[in-house]
Amino acid sequence: MAEKIATREAYGNALAEFGDIYDFVVLDADLAAATKTATFKKKFPDRFFDCGIAEGNMISVAAGIATTGKVVFASSFAMFAAGRAYEQVRNSVGYPHLNVKIGATHAGITVGEDGATHQCIEDFALMRAIPGMTVINPADAVEARAAVEAAIRFNGPVYMRFGRYAVPVLYDKETYRFEMGKGIRMTEGNDLTIIATGMMVDMAIEASKLLANEGIRTRVINIHTIKPIDKDIILNAAQETGAIVTAEEHSVIGGLGSAVSEVVCEGCPVPVVKVGIEDKFGRSGKVPPLLELYGLTTANIVEKAKIALNLKKANK
Repeated sequence: MAEKIATREAYGNALAEFGDIYDFVVLDADLAAATKTATFKKKFPDRFFDCGIAEGNMISVAAGIATTGKVVFASSFAMFAAGRAYEQVRNSVGYPHLNVKIGATHAGITVGEDGATHQCIEDFALMRAIPGMTVINPADAVEARAAVEAAIRFNGPVYMRFGRYAVPVLYDKETYRFEMGKGIRMTEGNDLTIIATGMMVDMAIEASKLLANEGIRTRVINIHTIKPIDKDIILNAAQETGAIVTAEEHSVIGGLGSAVSEVVCEGCPVPVVKVGIEDKFGRSGKVPPLLELYGLTTANIVEKAKIALNLKKANK
């Protein structure tokens, strides 16, 4: 059984690791223990600043520091970083295109018992609408670590989403290579494509195994960069498989499914069926029942895959 690690853990460890190699500072909004930036704080106390429960101010401080030429990480829960501080992210970071990296943890409904007010399922939609903003959602701890280094080396604003819930490790740290804006083929197949992001990548792979038992050869693609999205890998999948299912721990409005649909509609129209959170808020509860309730399951991916295949046949 694959080891399970929360991507927020990998985020905190990566900051501490790369602090020895790169010159950057880290800000947090009184949540360092939860966002795991406390790991960096302990190792580099002179490069860590707690801005208190004032997320908008934290983003403004990050922007100010970035104007001096520093790379800055600003961290909080996704609901606060993308939601409460949206105006500051848009106007103080996005508009001047500053070198601020937003580390947003506790995203999606897998925050569990914290409930709807803390379960940010709109952050992709908000962040990808900001001109010039790069949006990253790693699938596992290895990819999260690599994404942090890529963000440090990249010149411009980056929004990175990390989860509280432990997810299976899919990649080998020694061989994995992260390329911003490039999707990754996880399995091969020409009957159908499942395009997934974040924790849903593992479920997509499991769904492809179940579909294989029924003779359906499924291509699984990991889209770790929501924006800029890899148009080439999506259009190739549309052309070669003729049907797509998207899977994300985010609203079906404005996230990965919407981004893929935009690419497909313009370049190679094929059926796109979305797995994600419908037009609803989250609710408090244990994570496994919540995933079941909102259809974020391997079984639902398989069901939606069959719907996509039927649409493919109907279009012939």
